[in-house]
Amino acid sequence: MNNIKAFIFDLDGVIVDTAKYHYLAWKKIANSLDIDFTHEHNELLKGVSRVRSLDIILDLGKVDATQEQKDQWLFQKNEDYLSFLVDMDASEILPGVVPVLEFLKEKGQKIALGSASKNARPILEKTGIASFFDAIVDGNDVSNAKPDPEVFLTAARLVNAAPENAIVFEDSVAGIQAANIANMISVGIGDAATLHGAKYIFTDFTAMDENFLAQLIE
Repeated sequence: MNNIKAFIFDLDGVIVDTAKYHYLAWKKIANSLDIDFTHEHNELLKGVSRVRSLDIILDLGKVDATQEQKDQWLFQKNEDYLSFLVDMDASEILPGVVPVLEFLKEKGQKIALGSASKNARPILEKTGIASFFDAIVDGNDVSNAKPDPEVFLTAARLVNAAPENAIVFEDSVAGIQAANIANMISVGIGDAATLHGAKYIFTDFTAMDENFLAQLIE
């Protein structure tokens, strides 16, 4: 049991391509408020809580709102997002993810999810990969959003791993910052220019070979 590490995965944009659905749901809210919400603006929401995401969008349009209005928009956004997930299946899993999960499971490593999404569990079930995870921590389980490291520290604790023995896979700047603050190894999945704070960066999991994973285990 000497080389047991915790491999903690973010969800949206790392395991599954649901980021596009978040964008469409937020854009629908923004459009209703006459706010021009672009893909570039959407980058500001990566790894950020739903409440904070709405505040960012309202700031973009300089829109003042009551808490009652905000609550209604947050509810509507989630309903629209969930409607996109109804027909979700394994085809939504990003390339290379399953082979990595299989390799880590075969090597006896601990696998956890650390996501801001409050829909993480049903997504993992719909895509058929929930059984790979020894622990799932999502937006229902924590009160502090990334870059606060709470979600990753909680995941590591649930699989009995010290932070320095944890590896985090993230596609957002806030997520990389959270991993670094937690004293975990950060692996960026995506654009190198954006994720330059990560210890390692790969365009996606297909660019990651078993030798690299084996080194992380050692």
